[in-house]
Amino acid sequence: MKDLVLIFISTLLINNLVLSYFLGICPFLGVSGKIESAFGMGMAVTFVMTLATSIGWLIYNLILVRFDLLFLEYVVFILVIAALVQIVEMFIRKYSSALYQSLGIYLPLITTNCAILGVALFMVTRNYKFLEAVVFGFSGGLGFSLVLLIMAGIRQDLEFADIPRVFKGAPLTLITAGLLALIFMGFSGLVSS
Repeated sequence: MKDLVLIFISTLLINNLVLSYFLGICPFLGVSGKIESAFGMGMAVTFVMTLATSIGWLIYNLILVRFDLLFLEYVVFILVIAALVQIVEMFIRKYSSALYQSLGIYLPLITTNCAILGVALFMVTRNYKFLEAVVFGFSGGLGFSLVLLIMAGIRQDLEFADIPRVFKGAPLTLITAGLLALIFMGFSGLVSS
């Protein structure tokens, strides 16, 4: 149980996929303009990441390893992610057209979100057991959602700030992302040796 809690906290805060590994930067910067769209994207990524890790672990360990087909792991992980994203996209389109419109092109781009593929590959290289892989995928998605929501909140507040024109838009967004990464680096002091 202690290992699961450590994986959860580590992936959520200390080794956050976006701010430590710089995975998933495109939706992080593109969808973090409004809290509503950031929340929807975060939940969609968390769902896809958790299921992709679970299904990917099962396919990897029960089929690819058993039949010595390890060369197919990238293809299998990408196919699993693409199928899950299609399911999420159809669900959001049917039940929340406003969220579907606000996410725009970023929703189908979850398929190519390197954070999701990164979690699947990290799961393999770290040799996680099934439950560890599920916790890792879930906490990776929650960590992505957390930084997405923080960034969206900051960006919405900055819309009303008096900022020099040269910093408006992308420059201020990138500076803010860099400062967030530094802040999250402070959590690395939580790990005892």
